[in-house]
Parts: sequence; C-alpha cells; structure tokens
Amino acid sequence: MISSVRGEVLSVGLDHVVVEVGGVGLAVQATPATLATLRRGEQTRLHTALVVREDSLTLFGFADEDARELFGLLQTVSGIGPRLALATLAVLEPDKLRAALVEGNITVLTQVPGIGRKGAERLSLELRDKVTALGGAADAPVVAAPGALRGEVVEALAGLGFPAKQAEQAVDRVLSEGDGHTTSSVLRAALAALGRKR
Repeated sequence: MISSVRGEVLSVGLDHVVVEVGGVGLAVQATPATLATLRRGEQTRLHTALVVREDSLTLFGFADEDARELFGLLQTVSGIGPRLALATLAVLEPDKLRAALVEGNITVLTQVPGIGRKGAERLSLELRDKVTALGGAADAPVVAAPGALRGEVVEALAGLGFPAKQAEQAVDRVLSEGDGHTTSSVLRAALAALGRKR
C-alpha cells in the first residue's frame, strides 16, 4: 500500500496531479480543493490510497489523513466506489460529511452527484456508528456549518409557505441564541417563533 507520496509537482490537471517521486512521475487523483493548494515546481506531500483493479492501479491523494480515512470508509458501503467516494469528499468537507452521516441529513448527502435518496439513507445507516468511532464525530451535529444549517432551515420554512425574508429573520434569531444547534432544533424553534407572529 502506498500511504503517502512526497516530491515535486510536475503538473496539475482538472482531476489529478503528477508528483515526481524518485524520478518517476505518479499521477494522483484528487479533489478540486486539494488540487487548488498545489503549484507546479513546488514540493508537496499527499496522503494517498492505492486502489487496485484488474486493469488499473489508481492513486488517490488527500491533503490530510482524516479525508483519506473517510475515503476508505465510504467505499465499505455497497454501490460506493473510489470515484464516488472522491466526488463525495469534493462536495462535502470531512466535518460536514461526518455531521450529515451522524444526523442522517439526506438533503446534504444528496448534494453529491450520483448519490440519490436511497443511497444517502444507506450511507447514513451504515456509517453513522463507524464515523463516530473514527473520533471527533460525536460532536458532529454541533459542528454543522452554520451557513449550511441556516440555508436548509430557511428552505424548509419556505417550503411550508413562509415568506423567505420572514423565515431568514426567524432562523437568524434562533441561531444567535447559542451554540449546539441541529437542523431539527433550529427548525422547531423557528416554527415556534413564526407561529407566535401569525
């Protein structure tokens, strides 16, 4: 198993980087966020996972070990291969992904192209406990990005027929009242506030 590569960046493509290691140029598939940190001619070190198939050997690279661990974990779910696992990490940062898996947040998980509602439910069901076991995820619902959480609740309220501006004000008021919010707790509190106004 090749667990990391270090060397000079020879080129950066749309979906991969070529790193020279001991005179050999290795093509490493990576997310756009990882690729954006790399510059041609500079030295880099990437944490990697080698995926062996009958007809290919493919290296996938990550800026940190955390993302690499999640990449491996995602592939333990049937129907999730390395490409889809990488796409998931390209769309969702590790913390946001963990939070979505622990909370069972289907809306966030289906933002990934190729993951439908059933796939998202299966991901959450199979990985919820494993993600918590990886560490740091026990607090994941609290860590949910406030911006993403705000957007989800406002969207839900708008779907229930509340004017967008009113919904935004109610959600902002709830979020300003403290930390540790989950999507459902913010939605309940915002509904209560909006109900009093009517």
